[in-house]
Amino acid sequence: MSGQPLSLFEMDDSSRPLADRLRPRTLADVVGQDHLLAADAPIGRMVGAQRLVSMILWGPPGCGKTTIARLLAEQTDLAFEPLSATFSGVADLRKVFQAAKYRGEIGQGTLLFVDEIHRFNRAQQDSFLPYVEDGTIVLVGATTENPSFELNGALLSRCQVFVLKRLDETALETLIGRAEERIGAPLPLDVDARQSLVAMADGDGRYLLNMIEQIQNLTEPVDSATLAAAVQKRAPLYDKAQEGHYNLISALHKSMRGSDPDAALYWLARMLDGGEDPLFIARRITRFATEDIGMADPNAIQQALAAWDVYERLGSPEGELAIAQAVLYLATAPKSIGVYRGFNRAHAAAKRTGSLMPPGHILNAPTRLMKDLGYGKGYQYDPDTDTGFSGADYFPDGMPRQTFYEPTANGYERAITERLQLWAQQRSASPGASTGDNSTTPETD
Repeated sequence: MSGQPLSLFEMDDSSRPLADRLRPRTLADVVGQDHLLAADAPIGRMVGAQRLVSMILWGPPGCGKTTIARLLAEQTDLAFEPLSATFSGVADLRKVFQAAKYRGEIGQGTLLFVDEIHRFNRAQQDSFLPYVEDGTIVLVGATTENPSFELNGALLSRCQVFVLKRLDETALETLIGRAEERIGAPLPLDVDARQSLVAMADGDGRYLLNMIEQIQNLTEPVDSATLAAAVQKRAPLYDKAQEGHYNLISALHKSMRGSDPDAALYWLARMLDGGEDPLFIARRITRFATEDIGMADPNAIQQALAAWDVYERLGSPEGELAIAQAVLYLATAPKSIGVYRGFNRAHAAAKRTGSLMPPGHILNAPTRLMKDLGYGKGYQYDPDTDTGFSGADYFPDGMPRQTFYEPTANGYERAITERLQLWAQQRSASPGASTGDNSTTPETD
């Protein structure tokens, strides 16, 4: 947002929103996006060379996407054609394309700015392709959604995607200073309230300036409590059906996997504050208990299921504490993907080997015919042996013994590793163990 004073011949229309009155007049005035707009940055170099390519500006609300598009047109001498995908259709696009063709014939280029471009369907997006490809228009699309998910691959291949950042505290403080300069007086805020104002904006410059408009005429010094009562806090950016949903659950999952309980609690709180369904989180942490902990701590799955059950009984907000407890338990538990890997290996082997029959000695023989065919012959009842382990081979006949489950040295799996090593030694010492007498063996499972 620009803080440049008005000229003698320019009227200050105070009826316009402050955000509009402070709209930047040059790219140098845009705050928070130097990684794209500086002279040696990608967009800055294009402007310096006076040669733009079609692009997608991807970023959160209030970071300057519309303003940047307008300034790009001004600083490269292109006609600016704005459209909103929310209110426009194919007929509107045809008019723009026809006008752009006419301008091209007289040597004038066109920058077509499409706000919320992700709202166009696939057919509408396809309509851009020939005009982008032949240079009739320079397309600048703005979106708050991940272009990888929302835009056609064909359109993306013809555009560069630039990621705009949410405005940090320094950028927001710069906007506050420009607003105070335009208003002609400092805001009536104490130090804590000023920090609260920045926090309440949550990276959205337009929202910050709208809040300033609400408080600029207050006469009494405002503290944080008074500020909270005077303006409405901005809702956190979180769309349960879009990328934010997947980003935050991934952050929670990976924080637990990385054994960072504090980060895990933070992302849990972010999701709950954003309105996420706690039962979705309960399902996800139950999956985590089996996938990332498994036999390293067999109690982890019980903790996750207990939290799920408690939430279903208590609801919000009381039940959320049980989910938080489970998140802490899982984050601080020993980790292992031994079960996950072992099952995947076994699944792959099952697909390769097809319909191999179990070995005869572990088949039940409830009828005389089955006994005559050798079902159950030589089976040893492991609990009835001296060591509780017979060493028998339970793989199908003709299939060599394989190792799928490889426990780690973490948590309870350390004891499992020692036990499996002992059994492997006993199995090697008695290779014919599976052919012993089964006279005392029960005939059922």
